[in-house]
Amino acid sequence: MDNSKFPKMLNYEALKQQFGDEKPIVTSQIIQDENLIHEKTLLESDSLFNDQASEQKTQRPGLTGSRLRSYAFAVLTRKEYSKADLIKKLALYAEHQDEVIQLVDELARENYQSDQRVAEMIVRSQMRKGKGPNRIKLALNAKKIDKALVQDDMKEVDWYEEAYQLKVKKYGTEVSKDPRIKAKQIRFLQYRGFEMDAIMKAIMKQQEDFD
Repeated sequence: MDNSKFPKMLNYEALKQQFGDEKPIVTSQIIQDENLIHEKTLLESDSLFNDQASEQKTQRPGLTGSRLRSYAFAVLTRKEYSKADLIKKLALYAEHQDEVIQLVDELARENYQSDQRVAEMIVRSQMRKGKGPNRIKLALNAKKIDKALVQDDMKEVDWYEEAYQLKVKKYGTEVSKDPRIKAKQIRFLQYRGFEMDAIMKAIMKQQEDFD
């Protein structure tokens, strides 16, 4: 038989020595590596940008004296601020923290800034949203305002009536005997911030009992 007519068998050992025994790199792995490199580059760029912005902010001179006072008045003409919030606001642009605290104390003494006014606004705003006394107290605490400032005002509110009107708006005037519906109404009014005695009276009373 003429062996020249047939291809010779491949010498795998020779090919292995020539090209090595390494496995081919999968295309998906290459793409993944490129994505990781790209993501790392973006992160390094963001870090550099943030460092530069932080450095610029640090180097920028803060407000002092009459400029800080003018800025404080400009802020207060736009909206009412609690003392804690005003200090936080001014401290972002002021040179010295101590100067901010002294200025805010002065503005409070002269009634340009008033926690009393802010507290009364919070009570009215929360009540318009159908919130009870517990939610109002949380809102006051968030502004670091003493709830004693509006304690008398809140005592004058008929929270039973407020809870009942909210219950009627959500569930109607019918007094349900279904324990599941009662539990649902209780959870709803608790979430709105009403005390349990006001809640139970609201869900159990007939409409004519409030007339």
